[in-house]
Amino acid sequence: MRARHLALSGLLAGLLCGGAILHGWAAAPPSFQELEESLTCQCGCGLTVHSCNHLQCDSALPLRAEIREQIKLGKSKEQVLAHFADKYGEKILSSPTRTGFNLTAWVMPFALVLVGGVFVVLVVVRWTHRRPASPGPGAKGAAQAPSEHQKILERELEEFES
Repeated sequence: MRARHLALSGLLAGLLCGGAILHGWAAAPPSFQELEESLTCQCGCGLTVHSCNHLQCDSALPLRAEIREQIKLGKSKEQVLAHFADKYGEKILSSPTRTGFNLTAWVMPFALVLVGGVFVVLVVVRWTHRRPASPGPGAKGAAQAPSEHQKILERELEEFES
């Protein structure tokens, strides 16, 4: 019973922390670098706009200018990213959105870690509270009778001591 309360408390704490993290990311004010890192460069390098190392990149330079324009318009991070997703598709986002089916990509790792943690806690609690196996009805008499090896050991000890 105590293990279940402990496991449920851990699960609830994990869900609250995950929700707080997701909410904190959504409420943060946008910065130019943050927006650059949220967008994938379309030149084929596979890096973010911030990390694209091609000099005079045909994709990164116009995207940076467009990011600056969107910031000047006073848009939030979500609005800027929605603008780019509408214009170029979701492939331009460096991480999946937190809506629809993509939400599973954000939630499932945490949920699996929590489920695994709960499973480990329950198994450990079960192992530590396991009762020792009770001996059978004839076990007491059988334990008292010396086995052949015990007889040999006792005989050799007597010979050694004498």
